[in-house]
Amino acid sequence: MITLLSSIGFHYYETVNQSLQLQWLPKDRAPQMLGWLIATGSASTLVVYGLIVLLWERFDLTYNMVFMTAGGVTTLIALFCLLAYPQFDSPTPQNKKLILRRRYWLYYVLQFMAGARRQIFVVFAGFMMVERFGFDVHEVTALFLINLVINILVATLLGRFVAYFGERRTLIIEYIGLTVVFTLYGGIYWFGWGVLLASVLYVVDHVLFALALALKTYFQKIADPADIAPTAAVAFTINHIAAVFLPVLLGLLWVVSPSAVFVLAALMALASLGLSCMIPRHPEPGNETVFSKYGVPAAAE
Repeated sequence: MITLLSSIGFHYYETVNQSLQLQWLPKDRAPQMLGWLIATGSASTLVVYGLIVLLWERFDLTYNMVFMTAGGVTTLIALFCLLAYPQFDSPTPQNKKLILRRRYWLYYVLQFMAGARRQIFVVFAGFMMVERFGFDVHEVTALFLINLVINILVATLLGRFVAYFGERRTLIIEYIGLTVVFTLYGGIYWFGWGVLLASVLYVVDHVLFALALALKTYFQKIADPADIAPTAAVAFTINHIAAVFLPVLLGLLWVVSPSAVFVLAALMALASLGLSCMIPRHPEPGNETVFSKYGVPAAAE
């Protein structure tokens, strides 16, 4: 029950978080600001990891103490924000019901593929490091710390990259990179490549996550401002559809052939690459995909 409550809380928070980001950030500065937010989140996580490492044995901490402290601090921060800051009104009143619009179809499909890619990384890339190379807890944690440090350093640069090159080129680069990474993951099983390459691929895989902010800014540019909140909820649901069945199905495939899992992941990345090529160079309402000029105008939808 506690895990269920935590999951509901996280999904509620993340949906609202993404919705408010796209409502409040100006379109011309959104990529840079999203990069700053990623870097800030990574920095706070790194601080907490560091405190746990430094204080766990010195003060004989327990899981109960850490969880109670984390929950208490979070509650105090929430109460402070409630009392110290005014109630902000949305720049645009939001639609109060869930909405599925035909002209957002490419965004929906890309969200589904992003959820599938996330499951490959979260479940199977980490499992490979443990099963194939026998990583212990501290070694996996070290990879997490490296990922956090790199995110702090490069996330803001990636935000500028999206702002300069646009969502289409950014997502094309991300999915080309993912195709290469997943193919090389498979090569670890085919050719017996070592732990160093696997660790580098794991870090590169994580860095490519940050480029996914281009998907948020793509939607921000094509969306009716009143659709942002309900569509954030719909998109988060679509993103998590893959989480329902992929771990089970690919887990069964993993037992037979771990390399086949990564081959399938590379094919998913190639499919995402093809989809990203459908994003126009200058997305906006009425120009949601490269096919928009051949279809029914958005205003007539």
